[in-house]
Amino acid sequence: MPGTGDQPARWVWRGVNLTLAEGESVAVTGPSGTGKTLLLRALAGLDPVDEGAVFLEGRPQADWPAPLYRSRVVYVAQRPALFDGTVEDNLARPFTLAVRQRAHRGRRRWPATGAGHPGARHPGRAAAVGFERQKALDLLAALGRDASFLERPVAALSGGEAQITALVRALLVEPAILLLDEPTASLDEATAREAEALIARWRAAAPGRACLWTSHDRDQLARVADREVALAKPVGEARPWMWATSSSVTEKSPWRRA
Repeated sequence: MPGTGDQPARWVWRGVNLTLAEGESVAVTGPSGTGKTLLLRALAGLDPVDEGAVFLEGRPQADWPAPLYRSRVVYVAQRPALFDGTVEDNLARPFTLAVRQRAHRGRRRWPATGAGHPGARHPGRAAAVGFERQKALDLLAALGRDASFLERPVAALSGGEAQITALVRALLVEPAILLLDEPTASLDEATAREAEALIARWRAAAPGRACLWTSHDRDQLARVADREVALAKPVGEARPWMWATSSSVTEKSPWRRA
């Protein structure tokens, strides 16, 4: 991060060189404070990088329209940002955005009015074009939640229920890459295993889909990750944080950080 006044710049991490290949699931590890969350947020386009560049499919992050980039690279936070309203409002929200509207334009002819129109269930809400309520119900059922969960007010959700909502929302938009930042930290072990299975099914549905995970549960990372990269600091130095990786960079990659 840049310095201020007479204070020199103090890097959270520097020298990161990471390639995420098609179909990979990679664990990002390191002690608390090494910038794992900041790295995922930067890769998601939510925080700027002061040096270097992020590429998706060979194209610099800065050259992607932000809404399109964020529809392909989805960040799932440990403490999710949810909107006022119900769980269903939050699951449908991405499908009201222009980038989703364009993606589904021409795929289906909606009736001008009536029950078949995507805004019919909630007349006060923008049409959620492409939102599949039954798919949302199926994903929730896999996580032990029935149809009544869709009507739950977000303000009444527990931390674990908020994580379930955020994960289902991410899976519904079918991104190319998931950035998973402690996505099951507030879930019991059985539900966490169900979430892992859902993410595995998402990957299997399209061979190129890839994800990065952070988790304090080493057993979980052993189950879900193909390999591990670790953030570490040089011996005897407080900063900068440096990058160490357990495998070589691959050429077949939709996405890299240089």
